[in-house]
Amino acid sequence: MTTAVIVLWLIALGLSFFAWKKRDGSLIAGIEKGWKTLKKNMVILLIAFLIVGYVEVLSPQNLIEQYLGPESGWKGLLLAEVIGMLMPGGPYAVFPIVGVIYAGGAGLGPMVTLISSYSLLALLTITFELPFMGWRFSAVRWGIATLVPLLAGSIAVILKL
Repeated sequence: MTTAVIVLWLIALGLSFFAWKKRDGSLIAGIEKGWKTLKKNMVILLIAFLIVGYVEVLSPQNLIEQYLGPESGWKGLLLAEVIGMLMPGGPYAVFPIVGVIYAGGAGLGPMVTLISSYSLLALLTITFELPFMGWRFSAVRWGIATLVPLLAGSIAVILKL
């Protein structure tokens, strides 16, 4: 069992205890809401883990190292930024895939770039951002945010973390 699993169990048990102490139905309501969320996201999780399995089995390590490896330079950082922008889904779907790519030989710099790009530049967010924030805001934010993943990845490469 990993540290993350232990911490999550402790949080869940702690919250369950506080919900039980309230004696107002919070314990059952929390379980029901958790179950409803699990059912809603189960298909996404199954598909994400299926993709993870195929990426792990089918991705040639030499291609990962060539295009996203520690020696891939700017080409790796730019490719990682584009991949990050195109990654669909929430962190529970994205991070297992990123983990497989990293374990397959990708460098730290490209992976920092990819995760930063996913966080700042996911293309799906633009459809929500434009109607609420407008073109000017989106253009300024995207112009600045496009540089941040490349800068973060470059710093990781320079520091050889």
